Amino acid sequence: MMITALSCGFLHHAVAPEQINFERLHIFLFNLCSGGTLLVYYTEGQTSLGPKSRLFLILAVGFALSAFLHWYISAMCLSLALAWVVEKVRVAHFGSWLPAALFSNQEPVIRKFHQAALLCLSIALAMSSVVILNSVYLHWWHIEKLKLDTFFLGFSFPVSLISMSVIFSLMQRASTSTTKILKEASFWVINLGVIIFFLFILANMFEAQVFIASTLFVAVVYVFWLYWRQGIQLQQKAFLSSGILFLLVTSITGIAYILLIMSPHYTPQYSQPLLRLHAFTALYGWNLSGLMVIGRHGDFPLQLHSSKIIALHWLTVLVLCPLGYFLPLFAILAVLAYAFLLRLLLFNQGAVDEALRARQKAQLRPAAARPRPQNP
Repeated sequence: MMITALSCGFLHHAVAPEQINFERLHIFLFNLCSGGTLLVYYTEGQTSLGPKSRLFLILAVGFALSAFLHWYISAMCLSLALAWVVEKVRVAHFGSWLPAALFSNQEPVIRKFHQAALLCLSIALAMSSVVILNSVYLHWWHIEKLKLDTFFLGFSFPVSLISMSVIFSLMQRASTSTTKILKEASFWVINLGVIIFFLFILANMFEAQVFIASTLFVAVVYVFWLYWRQGIQLQQKAFLSSGILFLLVTSITGIAYILLIMSPHYTPQYSQPLLRLHAFTALYGWNLSGLMVIGRHGDFPLQLHSSKIIALHWLTVLVLCPLGYFLPLFAILAVLAYAFLLRLLLFNQGAVDEALRARQKAQLRPAAARPRPQNP
């Protein structure tokens, strides 16, 4: 499904977008179908897809195809059904329909990010139904940017939040009250920042977008610094650190794109390459890094040469994919490299070093639960 998603991003080379526009499949198959399914699977905590994960996957594919084929009645019904599935999973995991724990100082930041990811996904799905109803049938209000295609952001943000949850879960416990407060602040800055940023996009407030995007960039830099210093030395750290660097590139290209819109040089010659670099680093750089870790959370350590895999990942996302959008030959190379990368990341098999796994599990245990060394 992930390979199909990327391939749809290059199908404009074969079919003119005026005839068939594959952009919705490109976005929804990755963010919603793949990302949403892995989020539900990770929340259920099973070794394979459970009943709700399978149901979500089937409904999500149906929604993506309905949106692509302009079958809007079925798309509205499926989006509401998907929101119901996500809420059932969230309530089963967190124990309450009301997300009051998000506002509690006793709730760990890890769980806050996790619940926020599920809540954001269900809200985005419900909102997409309302947006379809208004833009296609009722026309109660007109907001240029509020359309179904805008929901690539709404379906991408839950993947970012669950990745943040995993990142904070692989950090050492806060040693000072200041660090704990800063972790809590990073949760609210990231969540509220993206919500406000989305509202500014709808309102076409470009200066305000630059300010919020810059604030989010600073928050991500802080998370990277904190993870670099306090992250537990596991194999996942290399992949997640690489993912955060992708997110920083995404932030920089996003700010640059907004500034370009405000300048007299906003022409396709400059805007399209920058926009494609921004989109590919967001989807197939940052988001894929997080999805890989949550998709194989029970399998680490993996039999992989992490540095070589990460180098291939950066080559594919920063070079082959952007070039592939403009040149068909590079599009083929990008899909082949991406397929090879996914095979290595998601399906590689091999004997696990049980001693290394035992050491990693010991590192993940709270300090109080670790055995203390005995005096001779």
